[in-house]
Amino acid sequence: MDIIMKLQSIKHTINILLGGLMLSTAACNGDYLEEVPFGEVAPDEMSKSQNIERAIVASYSILNGQFDGASSAFNSPASNWSFGDAMSDDAYKGGGGTGDQNQIHQMEIFNINPTITDISRKWLALYEGVKRTNYALSLLLESEEFDTELRDTREGELRFLRGHFYFELKKIYNNVPFINEQATTVDDYYVGNKALSEEELWAQIENDFNTAYNLLPEDQVDAGRPNKITAKAYLAKVYIFQKKWQATLDAANEVMASGKYTLLLNFRDVFLPENDNSEEIIFAVQHSVNDGQPSNYNGSIGDRLSAPGGPYYPQYGFHRPSQNLINSYETNAEGMPVMDDELSAGDFLDPRLDHTVARPGIPYLDLPINYEASWARDLATYGPYGPKKRIVSALSSYQVETWPYISALNYYIIRYADLLLWKAEAQVELGDLEGARETTNLVRARAANSQVVTKLESNEEADNYRLATYELSWTNAEQARDLVRLERRLELAMEGHRFFDLVRWGIAAETMNSYIEKEKEIRSHLVNANFVEGKHEYFPIPQSYIDMMDPDLVEQNPNY
Repeated sequence: MDIIMKLQSIKHTINILLGGLMLSTAACNGDYLEEVPFGEVAPDEMSKSQNIERAIVASYSILNGQFDGASSAFNSPASNWSFGDAMSDDAYKGGGGTGDQNQIHQMEIFNINPTITDISRKWLALYEGVKRTNYALSLLLESEEFDTELRDTREGELRFLRGHFYFELKKIYNNVPFINEQATTVDDYYVGNKALSEEELWAQIENDFNTAYNLLPEDQVDAGRPNKITAKAYLAKVYIFQKKWQATLDAANEVMASGKYTLLLNFRDVFLPENDNSEEIIFAVQHSVNDGQPSNYNGSIGDRLSAPGGPYYPQYGFHRPSQNLINSYETNAEGMPVMDDELSAGDFLDPRLDHTVARPGIPYLDLPINYEASWARDLATYGPYGPKKRIVSALSSYQVETWPYISALNYYIIRYADLLLWKAEAQVELGDLEGARETTNLVRARAANSQVVTKLESNEEADNYRLATYELSWTNAEQARDLVRLERRLELAMEGHRFFDLVRWGIAAETMNSYIEKEKEIRSHLVNANFVEGKHEYFPIPQSYIDMMDPDLVEQNPNY
């Protein structure tokens, strides 16, 4: 029996072990990704070049977290808004009270267990991606007719994608089973999460990205496909999560030296869907709407609950900025950050605040209206603020006016500002404080020189904005570290990164419990929240997976 028939014959059992291999693609990428259901292709036809390309398309298509027809990608969002923001000090769950998507409320207060829907669906979505890439890679490597000049490129893409899926699994669940393209029998997929040490798992992820780097070309014709430098940028991310500071610095420097990427002039422009594949975006989940896909599942389906309400949007009202996040944007008269202070009327502000967060009395995007507290759902529980940075104007053709009320705005997995701040972080840890200041200032200067939000029908600033770069030398490593970390928060807020940054910095317990103690005074839904150090840094392994496995092969994460 050849590899195609083997893969077909074990499909059902693999579904049970690691989460369903859906037979139809849900292509979420750009124009080059044409939807072609696997179910329409006979198994003995899959070795043909055009069908291998379709299998590769299916590997890309899972990036947005939508892997079935249930419109439940908000339980497995590519943006990680519920995993990376609502569980951090940046955002609340939101919605219609604690009972609305209550499982996310339980995550937010760290009352977490291995049966929570979102924890299971995120696992399923990521392993669906692993399986699709393994399947496509097996077909590609076995094929004798695939274009030899294109073979290396496509293999590089698949190894890049698999590296991404495993990186997400590692940072969310920590101890996960690793399965490669050589898995062709049921037993091959019957893998426990004790098989590899943490170092060995990281090595597998690094190997995929290094192989991708070696195979991928300098440039790709199609937006959304990674190139050689994309792989090097992702390696920087893998290195910094392991505290490999010199490797991080070297990788970031190579990306910068390539000249492929740079910061856009205006901060707000980064988040306009017409700029989705601009020179600032290193790698993104490609979204599209009104493209013939049923229910617009190629769009930002994982973020569909973020619609802020008001006269232009439905009132789902999830993903709500925290008061703590708002306060972090305060500056002094010199445009320097003011830490650990309460924001008051008349205070100076970092202008990124009103591009990131919807505040009462401030114009909302390009709509002819101010955002008001009345837009916010369950104002008493979650406060008056709403999401803004990743919301598309209701006037835009990239925003769908009907259910599921989503947009074509891509999700940026890595953007250039992100990479610069990894570099600055590595420079601090390597003792190059002045280098870290200069790198951080690249990000800060863009923010300081960007167009600010102005009042309706006026060029007058909507609030008291003041931001400056760091001109005094950095001589204290602890202070420099804090400033780089703050810059990451201000620049990347509401993009799904904050919780994972706190964990990799080793300050999640301290930061979150301090935040909860203060924030629960104004947000009663946090009164029972408590972060347990040594437990809540990672999510539990889904119980459904553990129940399927030999107990000797699998272990739950500590303290669950």
